[in-house]
Amino acid sequence: MGLDLALLLISLGVILVSAGFFTNGVEWLGRKLCLTEGAVGSILAAVGTAMPETVIPLIAILLGGGEVGEEIGIGAILGAPFMLGTLALLISGGAVLAFRRTRLEPDPHVIRRDLFFFLVVYTLAIAAAFLPRPLKPVVALGLIVAYIYFVYETITGGRTLDQEEGECEPLYLCKRLDNPPLVLVIVQVLLAFLGIVAGAKVFVDGVADLSAILGVPAFVFSLLVAPLATEMPEKFNSIIWLAQRKDTMALGNITGAMVFQSSVIPAIGIIMTPWVLTETAFISALLALASGLVTYLLLLRRGFLDARLLVAYGGVFYAAFVAAVLTGTIG
Repeated sequence: MGLDLALLLISLGVILVSAGFFTNGVEWLGRKLCLTEGAVGSILAAVGTAMPETVIPLIAILLGGGEVGEEIGIGAILGAPFMLGTLALLISGGAVLAFRRTRLEPDPHVIRRDLFFFLVVYTLAIAAAFLPRPLKPVVALGLIVAYIYFVYETITGGRTLDQEEGECEPLYLCKRLDNPPLVLVIVQVLLAFLGIVAGAKVFVDGVADLSAILGVPAFVFSLLVAPLATEMPEKFNSIIWLAQRKDTMALGNITGAMVFQSSVIPAIGIIMTPWVLTETAFISALLALASGLVTYLLLLRRGFLDARLLVAYGGVFYAAFVAAVLTGTIG
């Protein structure tokens, strides 16, 4: 167990350092390509750092062996939006409070757009579980088309990074250059991404070993523990951007990942599994939708987010579900 704990700490360090290089590189990439602030946070950073948790359900479904593999795969698919919609928001709110602020002030249009897409596509993904098998692929196709449209809307709407006030920090691989070449930016992003994936892989393996030692059921691991580990990149990236007061990219990194994880990944699950949800899976999805709806309504009404409220309802939704699972209230 001591070796497993040591590997967990080392892997966390690798993820944290890589996330710092990744956010810096992605921001420069957005400037070089004249992308919008929302596109950098909600697409580039969100999809890039979502790769570790995307691999887990695919491996479980393809190589997990029958119903157990499918169950673990579905749990991992639904666990990611739940973690992003509850724990990631809680951590973001807590980080803002730690930075001696009480408000997150992202571009409300960008984050509301992300959350609106999330609420629509994730509702469709969950509803597909109650449809006859012949209709499920139609929903899966619709989810993929919806994400493509989301990408188009995100790329074409909003202000580009080079129009924003404030200078980008020098590229970490070459701090002496005020305007680093695009190829060097891409190299840093790719190296940082590989570091994130490697760190997440070691972290997940370590948590899996500990779960086996502690006797944690496979489904609980897939729904709670695995997404908690693989969502680390999004959380670290967001904290780094929050520290720099880049709230749109920080929250977009989370809400953009929520859209990706509630459309493209469930579409794969719908096509490759019977897509039958257990009570536990269904409740996790409802809580993720509830948290997303509360965040959307707060932004719609106020135009900003109170960090204290993020901590409050994110913590309540997450803690209530974990307590219910661990005590056997649902299962």
